[in-house]
Amino acid sequence: MTVDGQQPLRLDLVLVWHMHQPDYRGYADGEFRLPWVYLHAIKDYTDMAWHLEHHPGMRAVVNFTPVLLDQIEDYADQFATGTIRDPLLRLLAQGEERPLNSDERMLILASCFHANHERIIHPFPPYKALHEILVRIEAQGPEAAAYVSDQYLHDALTWYHLCWTGETVRRESELVTRLMAKGAQFVHAERVALFELIGALLRDLIPRWSRLALRGQVELSTTPEHHPLAPLLLRFASAREATPAMKLPEAPEYPGGGGRVAAQLETAVREHARRFGTPATGVWPAEGAVSSDLLALFAEHGIRWTASGGQVLRNSLLAAGVAANGAARWLYRPYRLQGPAPEPVCFFRDDRLSDYIGFEYARWNNDDAAANLVAELVTIARATPAGEVPVVSVILDGENCWEYYPYNGYFFVSALYRALESHPVVRPTTCRDWLDGRVDPYPAGRIAASIGALDRLTAGSWVGGNFTTWIGSPEKNHAWDLLCAAKQSFDLVAGSGRLSAERLRLATRQLATCEASDWCWWFSDANPAVSVAAFDRLFRGNLAHLHVLLDLPVPAALSQPICRGGELAEGSGAMRRASEGGEFDAR
Repeated sequence: MTVDGQQPLRLDLVLVWHMHQPDYRGYADGEFRLPWVYLHAIKDYTDMAWHLEHHPGMRAVVNFTPVLLDQIEDYADQFATGTIRDPLLRLLAQGEERPLNSDERMLILASCFHANHERIIHPFPPYKALHEILVRIEAQGPEAAAYVSDQYLHDALTWYHLCWTGETVRRESELVTRLMAKGAQFVHAERVALFELIGALLRDLIPRWSRLALRGQVELSTTPEHHPLAPLLLRFASAREATPAMKLPEAPEYPGGGGRVAAQLETAVREHARRFGTPATGVWPAEGAVSSDLLALFAEHGIRWTASGGQVLRNSLLAAGVAANGAARWLYRPYRLQGPAPEPVCFFRDDRLSDYIGFEYARWNNDDAAANLVAELVTIARATPAGEVPVVSVILDGENCWEYYPYNGYFFVSALYRALESHPVVRPTTCRDWLDGRVDPYPAGRIAASIGALDRLTAGSWVGGNFTTWIGSPEKNHAWDLLCAAKQSFDLVAGSGRLSAERLRLATRQLATCEASDWCWWFSDANPAVSVAAFDRLFRGNLAHLHVLLDLPVPAALSQPICRGGELAEGSGAMRRASEGGEFDAR
């Protein structure tokens, strides 16, 4: 494809899928508090691997956080040993020699309709009928649930797991197809067979992604171990670079934040090499959150590339006095922050196109959506200065958006990958391959976009180019102050030498869980109350257990909820657009 007789067009596409779940384990008893790791594993991580396996010409970067991979390995070990520590999964295989007790009944009723009703429940009449029965029962008052039969509960539990299997699993598994066709009155042997299928999918998941990486189709990147909001751990004041009037926590800084971020980064790099046989060359920082301090830390640890949101780049250029109108002139190239030491190359997300996949295309015809995205990319190629080949980075959550698509995004992703792997203009690549020059030869007269130079970096994230999702409100700041107080206690006890080596190891692991960005994400009235309550309990429970491990009394403040939440949010609160006010025009 050419423009007005000029050289053929070309565009390099870096597609990054970010996979993450926080640590849902209660370390006091090892039990999983929420089932989202194994549910996303059998639905989204499995489907996304299948699509790449069946489109060998496709290339992508896939970021798995270490805390997610650790939990997947934990589940695989549970199946290997026969000791299941997830109560919902355990109930799926539980025998019928005794009736379900009241706690088990409440767990099933509270959990097994927690899904996108339009896409996951309503397409299956038997599952929809189960939910309609529950609605009628709940209308009679809480006592009425005691009259629900165990068979009803076993059927709801079975359907929940059937509908959380990926579309590719349904198409290839005779068991899933047969159980869906049966629809009701599932017996113990059938539930055990479904349980064993889940185990097989979990056991093969990490090896499956390793195989994709070994054949060069996928670049696997990493994130500091427990997904911390690293710039804030390093320096609270970094939040004011994009939001000057932000109110910060009472604590002046997170104590020893630099050491904590470095420790989590070192663990991530080490564990990535253990799992996949080669070190990660790139890091997607939690929430795409970057700062100059963090990039310097990445440089010290030999990280070659990182990435963030397009609004961060725009803020940085404006702060340096550079006009940032017309994204084709500045967005479609990676950058390096100037300084005395070489910093990692930073790829910046096209927020508009990324959010099209995350929020808009689910409502489109699948083929039209894929064609639209490709057409948008070709438009960018046409608008690029003569002679250059633009690099477009489309980066988004690779797990939560698919339940809003028909068939878990099966037809959209298939159409998109089919178009991209043989497109004459748009060529998918990875960050590592682009940096190494391992891309398809460029058309005559065209060269790769040069790496831009950034005089300064305005700290921010992929959500709005700032940190307001995690800090600044009374609830979020209160959570940070609770964490800072716990870290001060940790430092005092750890420095006293009175903990055994094993107790110190457990306390350090618990601290890392408390440092995750996920908790403050949820502390907002813009998020649904049910989800806020669940993550509020998890955060306060994690802090409480940290005090137990330190042999300290649990502070009374940890018995009080931090946030109540509000109404149902877009994407159930698990996803955010880059800009609630509309993205800047990236063309």
